[in-house]
Amino acid sequence: MSLDEQAFLAFQRLLPRRGLSRLVGWLTRLEAGPLTHYAIRAFIAAYKVDMRDAAEPDISRYPSFNRFFTRALAPGARPLPEDAQAFVSPADGTLSEIGELTPERVLRAKGLDYGLTELLGDDVELAARFAGGSFATVYLAPYNYHRVHLPWGATPRSLRFVPGELYSVNATTVRLLPGLFCRNERMILACEDDAGRWFALVLVGALNVGSIELTVPAGATNRPRPTVGAHRALPLDGPALARGEEIGRFNMGSTVVVLASPGWLEWRDLPVSATVRMGETLARALPGAHAATER
Repeated sequence: MSLDEQAFLAFQRLLPRRGLSRLVGWLTRLEAGPLTHYAIRAFIAAYKVDMRDAAEPDISRYPSFNRFFTRALAPGARPLPEDAQAFVSPADGTLSEIGELTPERVLRAKGLDYGLTELLGDDVELAARFAGGSFATVYLAPYNYHRVHLPWGATPRSLRFVPGELYSVNATTVRLLPGLFCRNERMILACEDDAGRWFALVLVGALNVGSIELTVPAGATNRPRPTVGAHRALPLDGPALARGEEIGRFNMGSTVVVLASPGWLEWRDLPVSATVRMGETLARALPGAHAATER
């Protein structure tokens, strides 16, 4: 680790990360009229945000920065594949890792090993469902669309909020800080399809993430009193959701780790650092699996 990298990591450790993230969350929700619209325009210019696929492309119609940041897509902006066997990306972003979960229940991300059970909040029973399965990690940059969707038609079975740190999740921090995804706070939504196949979406919080919010069921993190109970799985029993349905959003950028139980997905041969968009095919279900009715 170079001196610059050591300084970068030390700086993050010294920051009041949770307080700073809540402050950023509060600031992004302010409705400051022209000042808000100036900030949005400056952000668009700095990050080259493409507003052509936004449901509301008019900057002046966003009362707060967060409303802009979590903007909805225009109808048809992310068409789902006609292939009913396609397991799709849950979000826009960069594919940072894709691979197999070893029998030892370890996944590899950015060249570092993460314990699967630890990633899932020490839920041994849930981790056992994914042992020997597969995973993909999608990193959302600030300029990306920040809503998260279901990659496959299924019924949500459990939701778990795991409190933790709020380090940044850029490539440098991921490389320098072992077990980063297991250190940061996260929401874990586990789902089962009508053929008994499982997948989970692990939404990982990060520095300046004002909150992770889920719509199925409703819940939010990084609040003085989170709306989802910590360290315990909330059992869910439907309703079934279609592939492509929105299930939550990041109020600032972060990461989604997709886990799949073994034996039912054949992943595309995508290179690491590939750009993916919500609804783009990441894998195909092997014969016998099928998606629920589209959204």
